[in-house]
Amino acid sequence: MRKNYQGVIYFIFILFTSCGAFFNQPFSTSKARVGENTSSESILKGILPMKEMVVGVYKFRDQTGQYKLVENGSTFSTAVTQGGTSILLKSLEESKWFSPIERENIGNLLNERQIIRSTRQEYAATSEDKQVAALPPLLFAGIILEGGVVSYDSNIITGGSGARYFGAGGSIEYREDRITVYLRAVSTSSGQILKNVYVSKTILSQGISANLFRYVSLRRLLEVETGVTQNEPAQLAVKEAIDKAVENLIVEGIIDGLWMPQGGQEVADKIKAKYLKELEEMESTVLYDRKLEDRRGKVALSASGGTALIAGDYSNPVARVSTNSSLKIFFKKTNFNLNMGLGYLQLENKQQFTDEFLTVDMNLEYTILPYDNFTPFLYAGVGGITSGWDINKAFAKFQYGIGLEYLPINNIGIKVFGEQNIAFSDNLDGIINGKRDDYFWRIGLGLNFYIWKPYKKVKSVIFE
Repeated sequence: MRKNYQGVIYFIFILFTSCGAFFNQPFSTSKARVGENTSSESILKGILPMKEMVVGVYKFRDQTGQYKLVENGSTFSTAVTQGGTSILLKSLEESKWFSPIERENIGNLLNERQIIRSTRQEYAATSEDKQVAALPPLLFAGIILEGGVVSYDSNIITGGSGARYFGAGGSIEYREDRITVYLRAVSTSSGQILKNVYVSKTILSQGISANLFRYVSLRRLLEVETGVTQNEPAQLAVKEAIDKAVENLIVEGIIDGLWMPQGGQEVADKIKAKYLKELEEMESTVLYDRKLEDRRGKVALSASGGTALIAGDYSNPVARVSTNSSLKIFFKKTNFNLNMGLGYLQLENKQQFTDEFLTVDMNLEYTILPYDNFTPFLYAGVGGITSGWDINKAFAKFQYGIGLEYLPINNIGIKVFGEQNIAFSDNLDGIINGKRDDYFWRIGLGLNFYIWKPYKKVKSVIFE
């Protein structure tokens, strides 16, 4: 009976750890609804043009020719919607800057006008009034918009994690695709390309699952599985990318003086300032949404504490206290810095050796991801160690280490590190035995305080 209760407990545990999937299952069909809005915030919110511009769109379609990715077999379903023209026309209408006219199916429009014209002529021939009312002329566009979806990159990021213990486990998987659209405005009077913009948008897919496989008694097996997969709709991703492309087209046109918003130059300057700020952020953001920004000043003051463990000629080493303070000076346009430090530590072998030491270090340090708020770093260098202030017990040493630094805010870093210090002597613990020199380990946690402005505030590439 106890084992049965145990199985029920496991089932409840798995159920509630996956409650986000279980309690959101679609048990019934849903009614038709108005199309979802995209999540982007427009720079042009509440800003209208001096006069709406008449534009024509002949086609704005998928130019990738890519089919949906399937694990087994093949499919003739395309990865990208073929209705890009309709989406663009909706975006133009919603922007309130353009007045789109029908050009994609212009043949249907001309045929219908011909039917109207013929019908009126036939009616006029059989009536006393022989005059035929003329159809109003078609609007013509001063600008036509061209372009399309030019790229659909699948699986630019894939990954996940999972764990299983005694038959109970769970996993999380994710995949990210990316879509890119180009949009250009062409003058119908001269054929000149007035503006050309492009926008990229990622498409996220996530899957969460949990399962249990366990014998609750000798002949009874409990097996439970639950999960959910969420895929960002590709159509909404295309719409958001097109919306952003239309916005950029308008903003860059304002900056270049192609068209003007209500409020004149003052409003145009505000739009330009917002756009340049956004552009600066985008230029410092590379693939995977990594923002490349100088978060650290030219110089850093560092303080750390931890433990030190000797590996000498005695047995039973004991971890003792270790502290260190240092000064970092970064080299211009490199990921290297010069690290100079002073330290205090205690080394001990249980009931055999104990002493206090002062250290001097000079290291060349390499920061692997200098523009991220989380970065590994490597360092190596030379220094000295002495027992108290006794010059006769001073030894040269070589040290190297590895660590991780996290910046919760710019210019303040939290670091963890581990290093090995190799003395150029076998007499560090006061005894010479064997051929190997004495060495010790140092592991610690510290803070870095960065001062002075960085060489360049924002980077557009990882290394220069």
